[in-house]
Parts: sequence; structure tokens; C-alpha cells
Amino acid sequence: MLKRVFMAPDPGRLRLRFAARAVLGVGLAVVVCGLAGHSLAGAVTGGLAALLALFTVTDATGRGQAVTTVLLPAVGLPVLAAAAELHDQPVARDLTFLAVVGAGVYVRRWGPRGHSLGVFAFMTYFVAQFLHATPRQLPELYAAVLLSVLTASAVRFGLWCYERRLPPAPAPAPPPGTGLARVTTRQAIQATTGAGFALVVGQLLSGERWYWAVGATWWVFVNTTSRGETLVRGFRRVLGTVMGIGLGLLVAVPLHGAAVPTAVLLAVCVFGIFYTAAVSYTWMMLSVTVLAELLYGLLGVLDPALLALRFAETGVGALGAVLAVLFVLPVTTHTVTDAWIRRALRCVHACTAEAAARLAGDEGADPTARVAELEQLIGRVRLSVAPLVHPLNPMLGRKRRARRVLALLDDCAREIRGLAAVAADPEASHDARLAAACWRVEAGVEALTGGGDVPESAIEATATEPALAHLHGVERALADLAKPLRAPSRSPLVGA
Repeated sequence: MLKRVFMAPDPGRLRLRFAARAVLGVGLAVVVCGLAGHSLAGAVTGGLAALLALFTVTDATGRGQAVTTVLLPAVGLPVLAAAAELHDQPVARDLTFLAVVGAGVYVRRWGPRGHSLGVFAFMTYFVAQFLHATPRQLPELYAAVLLSVLTASAVRFGLWCYERRLPPAPAPAPPPGTGLARVTTRQAIQATTGAGFALVVGQLLSGERWYWAVGATWWVFVNTTSRGETLVRGFRRVLGTVMGIGLGLLVAVPLHGAAVPTAVLLAVCVFGIFYTAAVSYTWMMLSVTVLAELLYGLLGVLDPALLALRFAETGVGALGAVLAVLFVLPVTTHTVTDAWIRRALRCVHACTAEAAARLAGDEGADPTARVAELEQLIGRVRLSVAPLVHPLNPMLGRKRRARRVLALLDDCAREIRGLAAVAADPEASHDARLAAACWRVEAGVEALTGGGDVPESAIEATATEPALAHLHGVERALADLAKPLRAPSRSPLVGA
């Protein structure tokens, strides 16, 4: 896990910039709240709002990100008001929380913007429980949210907008469907059911910290689609929480809420959340857990018994998520993996067609955006097969097949990147053999997704023309994919 986080590739140092900007944005938001005379509760609320504005907004374009950021308070403030107004009405409070959970998952059907708004709504309700917010605190909390989102926006879109120099990275839309066939609808029902279980059992454990269990269930469902993904994420959440509690006993508890060292460590935790999120959910949860412990230290309520309670509530939340995905409208790993692999293969064909058209002289053809889309799709494939390649998976045959599929898709992506680079060269010229090679790539994709025979490559392995060499690599990878994708099992692709 250490190697995955600290030695993982970081092209363009994007993860480093992402994390450093988060520390700057969240830190400035807390300072602004302090200068505005807000209490510790206001500063905590503002810091969380800034963190979410910087972390969850992932629209493909800067304009889209700005629109989503503007909409965050429009969603969060009414939820915050509802949480505060229902503070002394447990039944209505709990039912409203479950409604926020279900709606927050359901709106993911509208892509990155729906996801961002759903997370912001949930976390706004969550922080109201964390702070035991009451109606008389609402004006201060409103001001903290608005000031912090504005400060985070100034950092993201003004002071340090490194995305301006980057091509937009499209986020793949979730698998299509209607009614209960839509994955987001099933997940909304699952998350609400799991959160209901967590809420009831969590309150039996603690009448004050029960919301931890609901939060654990919620975050297990974030960025997952299938049953297998959710199970793996639940395991990683518990593992990260255990590691965070152990570190908290060594670091957070001895501080006793001392302001300066706590502030420094909070900045380190924010950096850790953003820097590790893309490569290790376990390490991200470690950072989240230590951050929560430091905040409880500032509030003066941190002790070992509280950390033990957090572990128990996290376990209850993870169990609620597991029971929900196993018994409530389950979405199998095979269904999701099959869909993402098919989309990745079709994107391979689209990238090839765009590159070939550019080499043929079509100035309007540009494979760059397709290459970015392919990277995103392969990332989704990697996430969907995570249960199959997990070290605890006892099905060794499927584990080998899944790893082989990932390796060959990575080969396709590498060759496609090379082909796009060649196509971008103004000196590159069209070779008559490109059309035939592109046709074979198209036929190979159609065969893998439709059940036909993958055509043999007609390009010499020693081809010196760069574009042809990359196309040969794509053809060879597609041909090699036929074996693991069609190995006998109850699924036509990697199976699960």
C-alpha cells in the first residue's frame, strides 16, 4: 500500500497540485471564517464546505465546474436548515436523513454534477449532526458555507486554476437503463436500506454518535457500482479506519486539542485525503479518520473510548452496506464489468478512426479527447474488476484472467496514445495500409463485443512506419484479448 501511494505515477504532478491547492483553499476558508468572527462550529462547517467544493466537483470543463460550485450552497443550505430544525425531533430527523441518503445516490444518474450535489447535501446534513446544530446557529453556519465556497472558488478558478492548460477529461456516464434496471436507482434503494440498518444499530451503540454508522454506509457506496466493488470498498474503509484510530492514539489524543500543532496536522490530513484519493481508498480513509479525531480534540471530547466507538460505528455502517448489496436488488460484478469493457473497446475503435482520419488529412479529426476518454474508461474497468484481483479473492483462475484483461487493455491504451501522438505530428503522412489496419481494428472490436472471430493482423511485426507499428500493437492486443474474455465461465467476459 505504501508503494501504491508514494510511488504511483503522477503525470504532470496533477495529484500533487490537487492536494496542495486543497490545503491552500481549505486553509484560507477557515482563516476567512475566523476573521469574520465565526465560532469553532462555523469554522468547521466552512472548512468542510471548502473541502467538498474542491474535492467533489469533477465536471469535464471549467465552466461546468463553476456552475456546479455555484449550485452547492443552493442544495446544502436547505438541507442544513432541515437538519437544524429537526434537531429535537428524532423520528423526523432520522427519516429526513434517510431521504437525503436515497436522493443523494439517485441524483448520480445525472453524472458528475449530480454526484457532487448529492455528496454535498449528505455531508451538510452529516456535519449538522456532528456539531449538534440548532436553529439559532443557522445564520452563522449559512455565512460560513457561503464564505468558504466563495473562498475555495477564488482559489480554484482564480489563484490556481492549473486545469486551464489541460484538455478536458470527460467523466464516463454510468451504464444506461430505466426503472430498476438503472444502476443508480438500485443503488439509491440499497444505500437507503443499508443506512436504515446502520442508523438503528448505530443508535443502539450510541445516542450521540450514531451518525458515524450512517456516514460509513454512505461512503461505501460512493464511486461504486457493483456488489463486488461495494464489498471491497467496505473492507478498505474498515481497514483505513482501524489504521487511522491507531495513528490517532499516538498523535491526536496526546495533543489534547492544542491549537497550533492540531492546525498543522489538519493541513497534513487534508493533503493526504486529496493526494491519496485516486490511488488508495484505505489511505484516504486513514487521513479522514485522523482529521475527525483532530476535530474532536479541538472540541475537547477526544479520548480512547470515543475512538473505540468510532471503530464500532464504522463496522456497523460497513455491515449495513454489505447486507444491502447482497440482498437488496444486487448488481453483479459481471454485469458492470461487461458494460465497461465493451465501452472501452468501442472507444479504442473511435480513437483509431479519429487518428486515421487525421493522418488522412482531415484537420477536424482529433483523437486527443478520445484518448482521455479511453483512460477514464479503463480506470472504470480497473475499479469494476477490483474484487476479482483483490488479494483475498480465492478464485485464482478468474483473478489471472482479470489481470490479463487489464494488462491487454493497458497495452491498447499505450498504443493508442502513441498513435495519437503520431497523428498530431504535422509531418506525418497517410499510408495506404492504414485504412486496412483501421478496418481490422474495427472488426476486432466488433468481434469481441458481438461474438465473431477476431481477424489476424496483416501488418508485419517489424513495421517501421510509426502509425502502422502502433496499429499493429492495437491489433495484437485485441487478438490476445479474445482468449481471456471468452474463457469458459458463466460470463462472456471476465466474469464474476
